[in-house]
Parts: sequence; C-alpha cells; structure tokens
Amino acid sequence: MEGNDLEKTAVKTSVITLIMNGLLTVFKLLAGIFSASYALISDAVHSASDVFSTIIVLIGVKISAKDADKKHQFGHERFECVAAVLLAVVLFATGAAIGYSGIKSLITKDYANLHFDALSAVGILAIIAATVSIVVKEAMFWYTIKAAKKVNSSALKADAWHHRSDSLSSIGSLIGIIGVICGIPILDPIACLVICLFILKAAIDIFIDAIKKMTDEACDEKTGEDIKNYIANVEGVLKVDKIMTRMFGNRIYVIVEIACDGGLTLYCAHEIAEKVHSGIEESFPLVKHVTVHVNPYKKEEEST
Repeated sequence: MEGNDLEKTAVKTSVITLIMNGLLTVFKLLAGIFSASYALISDAVHSASDVFSTIIVLIGVKISAKDADKKHQFGHERFECVAAVLLAVVLFATGAAIGYSGIKSLITKDYANLHFDALSAVGILAIIAATVSIVVKEAMFWYTIKAAKKVNSSALKADAWHHRSDSLSSIGSLIGIIGVICGIPILDPIACLVICLFILKAAIDIFIDAIKKMTDEACDEKTGEDIKNYIANVEGVLKVDKIMTRMFGNRIYVIVEIACDGGLTLYCAHEIAEKVHSGIEESFPLVKHVTVHVNPYKKEEEST
C-alpha cells in the first residue's frame, strides 16, 4: 500500500477515535467524580491517555508515510515504530499511576467511605458510565484494528490494543462499582490494580513488537516461505541459494541469491533477476524493496 493511502486511512481512523475518546473521557470523569468511584476516575484517566496516544500515532504515521529523501534514502517507515515505543511508554506510565492509586487506597482504606444504592442516581450513573465505556471502546478496538490490518500499521495496531485495554479496564471499573453497591467497597481499589495489570501488559507487548521491527527482525516464517516458493517458480531460476528478509517499520526488505544457468548471457541473467525483483514486489504488497544476486548454477551442489 502506498504511503498516501496509509496516511489517509490513519488520519481518518485517528480523528474519529480522538473525538470518541474525548467525549468518553469527559463522561467517565464526571460520572466518577459524582459517584466517588476511584476505579471509574482511573478509567477516565486511561481514556484521556488514549487521546494523547492517538495524537502520537497520528504524527508517527504521517512522518512514516513521507517519501524517501536525501537524508533518509530508505524511507521513513521506522518513525512509526518510534511512535509505537512512545505509546508504550505513555501506557506504562498510566498503568503505574493507576496501580499506585489503587495500592494507596488499599493502605489508607479510603474505599471504606464509598457507598451508594444500585437504584440511586449515583449508582445508575456509575453503572451506565462503565457499560457505555466497555461497548464504545470495544467498538473502537475493532474499527482501529481493521484499519491497522488494511495498511499493516504497527502504530495503529498499538492504538487499537490501547482501546482494547481500556475496554478491559472498564470491566474492572464495573466490578468495582458493583462491589460498592453490594457492600464490598474494597473491590474498587482492587479493580484499579486489575486495570493497572492490563495496561502494563499492553504497554510491554507494544514495546516489544516495536523494538523487533526496529532491529531488523525477519518477517514472519510463512511470508518468508511464500516468497521463497514464488522465486523458485520463476522461469530461469534453477535454485534459491539464499534468502534473507528484514522488517523496516511495517514494510519488508528482501535480499535473495538465485542460481541460473552459467552459460546465460549477462542480459538474460539480468532479465531473470528483474522478473524475480518485480514479481515479488507486485505479488507481496508489504515488500518495499528486493535485492537479487545471480550465481552460476553448479550441478555438483545438488549431490552434496
């Protein structure tokens, strides 16, 4: 997919999620303050971090979609990984802060002052806020992950899982609210700790995925095998001597050595290499560039 298509998809997705997250943050914060629910307020803080995170993703994707220039001759795709790393750091800090508030509440026993009736305005508001958050954030997850898969964007995938972690944390908030209603207010700070764990796990997973793509990790095994099989079936290729792949942001670079008839002219060998080069780039959209080296085929290699 071209950089412009990636940018358009990312911008459209990010703007919609920004608006939804902003509205959801205000709603949950007001509901949390009114109901005095630590879990719901923590959940609102998490949604607020989503707004900041989506902005980071948007900036990262826009930079990564830029064409190659004199200083970045291989392109800017890795800036998307930088955005994902920053997102992971923000997520981790948010999770740590929420975990701290939960532990502090357990130590000071502030949760003991929490109480409201399920049928009261406060109880109903708290339940509605948590339920709405679960539904909306889960919908945002599926919307964003679909766009991420369409353009193979690691930053958008990270943002999607940020939405999913928020959905899961809202479930924790709902459990805390139900605990208060049922006379077990300690469930509220415990829910904060559960939210913390979900966020920390998401942060670590996103960080590891981004780092892998920034350290020339090979593409997935299936894609690598499919590329190799494609090369082996190109007319004139007698053997695939070697194939190496590396991730460059959300794109793949391929280096391959093929064996051809040693009696071919340079022109004919170049034609075969060109078929391999252009064929891979056309058949595998995620591949950005292919380097092909031609070796003379040696029959004795087959018997060794």
